[in-house]
Amino acid sequence: MYLFNDYTITRNLYFYLFYFNRQILRKPMKFNVKFDFNTICKKVLCQQLDDMNLDYSLNGIGEVNLKQSPNAVQMQKITENLAKFGIEVISDQQTALVQRIKDAVTLIVNGDEEAQKYNVSNYLSEKLDYSYTHLSNVFSEVTHMSIENFVILKKIDVAKNLIIEHNLTLTEIAFKLNYSSVAHLSTQFKKTTGLTPSTFQKIIKKRNDKVVPQD
Repeated sequence: MYLFNDYTITRNLYFYLFYFNRQILRKPMKFNVKFDFNTICKKVLCQQLDDMNLDYSLNGIGEVNLKQSPNAVQMQKITENLAKFGIEVISDQQTALVQRIKDAVTLIVNGDEEAQKYNVSNYLSEKLDYSYTHLSNVFSEVTHMSIENFVILKKIDVAKNLIIEHNLTLTEIAFKLNYSSVAHLSTQFKKTTGLTPSTFQKIIKKRNDKVVPQD
């Protein structure tokens, strides 16, 4: 029995529903994910070190202790294997410490739960096992920038990403990045980028509105 008395109407209706459903299924879809950079990096690092049968331990953020010093050939192999996954072996101690500071700051800014329990100076001192004064001096000497300024740059980078990818309000972003107020966020944002967050939001919105959706 047909849905309608007229066979042609019924056939066309079924065709329309079939075509319409296919068009829905073919539409592009985007979804967001949340992941822990620190956990992922540790797993990749440990897997590679295990595959090379190395006896090692991880010391805090970004530091590997090998129980037995490798020779030049072995060290070259370690360096090459880790480089395949974007992990760089840093031989210079000051440069290595600066990279560990940057990694720790990234954890803080990205909202790592453990890191959020501390202020920046206490967290860095505890995790890297150096006084904050020493860390600050080394960081400034190598990068010609203070740790405080680096924290601000990382926060503004995250703020821009939250505006572009997640379309959060300035109030939500200020709260997420532990700013005391939206005004504080706006001041640092404009000082770093030359634009207010509101202006940046308008530019991103205008750019997105120009994007023509594909069928």
